[in-house]
Amino acid sequence: MGHFCTGVTVVTGMGAETPMGFTCQAFSSLSLDPPRVVLCVSRASVSWPAISGGGFFCVNVLAQQQRALSDRFARTGGDKFHGVDWDLSPDGAPRLAGASAWIDCRVHTEHDGGDHLVVIGDVRRLAAPADPRPPLLYHRGRYARLDDTP
Repeated sequence: MGHFCTGVTVVTGMGAETPMGFTCQAFSSLSLDPPRVVLCVSRASVSWPAISGGGFFCVNVLAQQQRALSDRFARTGGDKFHGVDWDLSPDGAPRLAGASAWIDCRVHTEHDGGDHLVVIGDVRRLAAPADPRPPLLYHRGRYARLDDTP
């Protein structure tokens, strides 16, 4: 499966008292009408139960220069938000500064996906900065860069 190139996202939300988040490569647009996304979350995730309990999450599409954020949010435990520049999205989920785009979602459903949960989210709003930022990519077990050279 590593031969399929993916973008890298950090899914964030608010836990009972603190912001929560995790790196997620298994993310995609699902439907335009109604607007929905799909993501796959490990059943071992500590962050997802706290995020889903709030009902809302934000998908932060990481930019090429945000490898360190991807690595940080891929780890279990610790204060992943310490020293990270972020604010709250309109629905109250952490929105990471410098991302290529952000997508505010409401949890629609969760389905059994074996060792993962398949989460469907209703898109409530989304935005990207006016100055386009190249995305962070992952391919064959490592980060990759988009080469727009003709």
